[in-house]
Amino acid sequence: MTTDHPLRDFLTSRRAALEPEAVGLPPARAGRRVRGLRREEVAILAGVSVDYYVKLEQGRAGNVSEQVVRAVERALRLDHLERLHLRALLDPDSIHVRRIPPITLRARPALISMIEALDPVPAVIHGPHLEVLGINRAGVLLLDDFDAMPSDERNMARWMFLSERAREVYRNWDVIAPQMVAILRNAAAAGSNDYLSALVDHLTAASEEFARYWADYELFEHTHGVKLFYNEAVGELRLNYEALPLPADHGQTVIVYTADRGSPSAEKLRLMSERAAAVQAERASAGQADAEDPAAVRG
Repeated sequence: MTTDHPLRDFLTSRRAALEPEAVGLPPARAGRRVRGLRREEVAILAGVSVDYYVKLEQGRAGNVSEQVVRAVERALRLDHLERLHLRALLDPDSIHVRRIPPITLRARPALISMIEALDPVPAVIHGPHLEVLGINRAGVLLLDDFDAMPSDERNMARWMFLSERAREVYRNWDVIAPQMVAILRNAAAAGSNDYLSALVDHLTAASEEFARYWADYELFEHTHGVKLFYNEAVGELRLNYEALPLPADHGQTVIVYTADRGSPSAEKLRLMSERAAAVQAERASAGQADAEDPAAVRG
């Protein structure tokens, strides 16, 4: 569920994540109602008045100086991604959620051809809100056949929380799932549109886990790393992923999955593709035989 107060929601979540003793303040007393830091404690740490910090958190402080922004960043122990997020929310045009006109996202044919040429290396094209805009044959084998799904269901976050297959494919689902939500949270700083609002509202209603992760207000940038997958034909695979942004294509990103050279996962990736190709060839051969057999046609 998106709100009209992203700045307040973000700063509140960062306060809640810090205990007083972690920032050099006296330990919280028993029975304390507020989880984490109070507004007045953040104000003390940042060196501003409580009244001013309350206005800032509510988006009523007007233009905020660089000195104050840095002081709040230090007080809340924000990391690099969180600092970027805060500055995006403090932009005068984005203190209230900007409405971005609806955009029909489609991957260019040349991009589809490119990821198909990468096969048997799995590759996926993501939109800015984890839309699946293209996937090659190896990607289908590794993840799921998104091309066969209704167009409004082709989204990695939706698949992650509403498909049982996602929990089978990702061996560490409990790690990857909150990252998906954190990617959407990070994307929301650029502004909201009907697609993102509808996606978040639907998943919040359909999945208690998504709703809990969304309320945590964590941020994640999908750049590179290692993920563990399971494929029913070859077992567990440990694959590297690289996210390759496409600057000319409105937030689209190509995700490529590779295995370390000479590793067991590299061999499994090859076997997975070869077995799938063999099955496809058998089915094609059987279909041709049926077509050529008059009895089969009559039957």
